[in-house]
Amino acid sequence: MSQQISIPTALSIPAPDIEALIEGRNIAAISPIFLNPGRQFALYPADTSRNVLETEQYYCPSFLPTAQKTLAKLDSEKAIIQGWAKCELCQTIDNLESLAILSQLTVWTEEGLQEIISQRGHIFLAYLRVYRLPKPVEIPINQSPRFIPIAPPLTVTDANPVFSDRNFAQRRHQLENLLPPPHPELEALQTRIGKINHTDAQKLDDEIKKFLGWTTKAQPKLSDPKLAWIKDIVTLGERSKEIDEKKSNYQAGTDFENIVRDSLNFIGFTVDEAYKGGAGGLDLFCSKPYPLVGECKAGKGIPSRSAEELIKLGGMRLNEEQFQNSAKLIVGPGKPSKDVLTAASKFKISIIEPMTLQKLVELYAKYPGSVNLIELKHYLVAGKIDDKIDEYVELVEKTIKLRSHIVNQVKTYLENSGFSRASVDALHGSYIASNPPQPLQPQELHEILLELSSPLTGYLGREKGKNWQSDRFYFLRNLS
Repeated sequence: MSQQISIPTALSIPAPDIEALIEGRNIAAISPIFLNPGRQFALYPADTSRNVLETEQYYCPSFLPTAQKTLAKLDSEKAIIQGWAKCELCQTIDNLESLAILSQLTVWTEEGLQEIISQRGHIFLAYLRVYRLPKPVEIPINQSPRFIPIAPPLTVTDANPVFSDRNFAQRRHQLENLLPPPHPELEALQTRIGKINHTDAQKLDDEIKKFLGWTTKAQPKLSDPKLAWIKDIVTLGERSKEIDEKKSNYQAGTDFENIVRDSLNFIGFTVDEAYKGGAGGLDLFCSKPYPLVGECKAGKGIPSRSAEELIKLGGMRLNEEQFQNSAKLIVGPGKPSKDVLTAASKFKISIIEPMTLQKLVELYAKYPGSVNLIELKHYLVAGKIDDKIDEYVELVEKTIKLRSHIVNQVKTYLENSGFSRASVDALHGSYIASNPPQPLQPQELHEILLELSSPLTGYLGREKGKNWQSDRFYFLRNLS
């Protein structure tokens, strides 16, 4: 059980540096004074007026956008405390030769670090174990450059650390010994991707940051307010929400068309904004990763001739070759009539209920990237295919369950054995004894371990050996 701790003071640190600590980009801060190990304090976000260089020169390119956004949010009347910290170590750094690696391991530029030493003669580098507060706390603005009193003191716990004990120890070892970053090529890629304003680029950016340990965002849960719309897929499809709100049939249909488009976009389709339904219009068209035309029917059932309507509108709005090569989908509630099923069979149209679409979106929300649209295409056969999609969802969940089990086994084996790395044979023995979801041969386990240690997956790490038997694996983060 977490112990309550009273925090009567806050250390003034530039706001971007605190953001770097909260995100996991840094485990250390440049302190205005030498800090004794064991000292505990809140993190007070100051502006950067006391920094020796301009923001653009002081922070590395990959962190600069975050630094600028953080500074833009500062309030002139109140300070927002997001976390507290315990000093684990404080180093006095005055060796210019160490600054190149120190810059690579933190968010500060080598030029900025050099300028600090030039002006002050040294850097007080404080290694901080940082904990998030359950919710931010507001305190009055205070211009003190060092410690700021908090009245009344904050009562905090260590229940929400930015890093686990193990991960913090790894990062501390790396920084203390000035070991170069293990994945500089990914850091360079992240810098470039972070500048691209596109949904897919943002998803990849988040995954790279997660792998590098620069962010500690949890898997999104459906309780997240940003994902609350997912629960509306069924209610809009059945019109129960519109009935409650006394909306017209036209508005009800439009609302459902919009949420179907949002859903397909969310799971990875590229939805063409030129097709938005309406009188005589095609409800939706997706261009990538393969063409898909769709008809959305909200209400208590799918009307007769819905399939013919999709064929007619698709043929009118798309060229013949494009339409013939497109997957065809009707999303609507209830059991389709016989004529709809006959037409669906004839024209190779897939029919799903809103709940089935919602299941796909919920799966993707819980496990981003889990819906493989190319694989999903094989399930888009003619007729009512809710059972087929359920089969696909179960297959994906089974695959994730197996990989989650393997990640947990690697973590448990290393913790119990005290080793930092594990061979395939050792992990296979541990796997067999763990009541696994399914039996695996050593080479099959190795293939999954490779997948989980891919740089863009990042649940495990790998030290490559001379052959697959001599590879060594270690734990990085949970798959839950």
